Amino acid sequence: MWRLCGNDASSTPGCVTRLREHLLAHLICPGRHTISGLITVFGGQFRDWSADYQLYSKDRVNEDAIFGQVRKEVESLAPASRPLCVSLDDTILRKTGKTIPGAAYRKDPLGPPFNLNLVWAQRRIQISAALPDENHEVRMIPIGFLDASTPRKPAKTASPEQVELYKERMKQRNLNTLARDALCRLQSDRAAENGGTAPALRLVVDGSYTNKNMLRHLPPNTTLIGRIRKDAKLNAKPDTQAVRGRRRIYGDALPTPEQIRQDPDIPWVTVRVRASGKWRDFEVKALAPVRWRAAGEMDLRLVVIRPIGYRPRKDARKLYTQPAYLICTDPDLPLEDLLQEYIWRWDIEINHRDEKTILGVGQAQVRNENSVENIPATAVAAYAMLHVAAIKAYGPGGKPAVIPEAKWRKSGKKKRPSTQDLINELRRELWSKAIRPGILNDFMNRAHGDTKPHKSEPNLCSTLFSATA
Repeated sequence: MWRLCGNDASSTPGCVTRLREHLLAHLICPGRHTISGLITVFGGQFRDWSADYQLYSKDRVNEDAIFGQVRKEVESLAPASRPLCVSLDDTILRKTGKTIPGAAYRKDPLGPPFNLNLVWAQRRIQISAALPDENHEVRMIPIGFLDASTPRKPAKTASPEQVELYKERMKQRNLNTLARDALCRLQSDRAAENGGTAPALRLVVDGSYTNKNMLRHLPPNTTLIGRIRKDAKLNAKPDTQAVRGRRRIYGDALPTPEQIRQDPDIPWVTVRVRASGKWRDFEVKALAPVRWRAAGEMDLRLVVIRPIGYRPRKDARKLYTQPAYLICTDPDLPLEDLLQEYIWRWDIEINHRDEKTILGVGQAQVRNENSVENIPATAVAAYAMLHVAAIKAYGPGGKPAVIPEAKWRKSGKKKRPSTQDLINELRRELWSKAIRPGILNDFMNRAHGDTKPHKSEPNLCSTLFSATA
């Protein structure tokens, strides 16, 4: 546990104990997840709290060691027959102070599509590893939460040297560059643990990371699955090479992904995968090998997913989803694995929602550069540890059954425990012994001669720990 804190001389066993308290407080804090809120949870409001702030401001938290241990636990629990599948995406943390390091005006992902909204926020990159069960139901576990903020733009009166320095730092803080470097470090760590050879890694991303910067600099033994535009210009692999002259990399031009979708001569293939708790049939078109100028000489596979019809409610008009266009850097990867892992990517969006709404990631309005980076990462690490512990305690897909579900919940409809379910169970285990009927007599229902015995007596503990479900 000691190596979860920094390696400087200020890292002491007291830092380790304090870090453990903060990790637990992130999960059970009932109010805002600020540093003062965390201190209050474990009863530190009546002692000197400067050490709690210095835990972050003095950079005494070793985030790489924490997430590295989480990744090892995920790999030990994952099926050995399947390579590690990770998803990568960026998110923003809204801020209020104008002097907070790394904060800037950024696009609001929750804004309407017809109007660009800007919010004052920081930017982060998250890497989550897929932990599937035997039914291909998956839980994404965060194994990295990186600071991706950009430097402050210099004033109009800045010197040319300052402007050039700003442009160079902006190139280094590019999202794709930071994501690429993080993946290289991940594979380097796995290679060091595996005797010098990095195990297979499958990376699932959206369209913003399917570009030249990522495709041409993938770490060794890494397969990328990502979305591309419907009008992407693709080429066939050249069949022959000229006797003299430059070697050909691209062959004849191919139809765009949208034209391939509309081509009746290319048949649809049915692929069965697990999605939304059920086995579902998807119709796809696949074409391989293809070449794309963003990927260079790499052989790719193009996959077109047919729109799926659905009804938002009973007797409503049938609607259709948007088609999806994917490329994969491994042309021989089975379609079932490719489509299944792409569907798993959605769970990283669930990670972002839970981290912000339940664990309050980003609520601490700190202004120290080290604290700005360490506090959100610590909260995400606590979130990851919670889900890893739940899988080890209840098994994949298992959930605690001590706290009864609300009457309006349909029995058996919930396939897996939510983050709030796990936090409620953690609070019950920690607090239930302190909430005894003997000290809450004024809140208990006393026996009375009610002639309607079918009315149930409320259970105080169940009501308390289910109030935020």
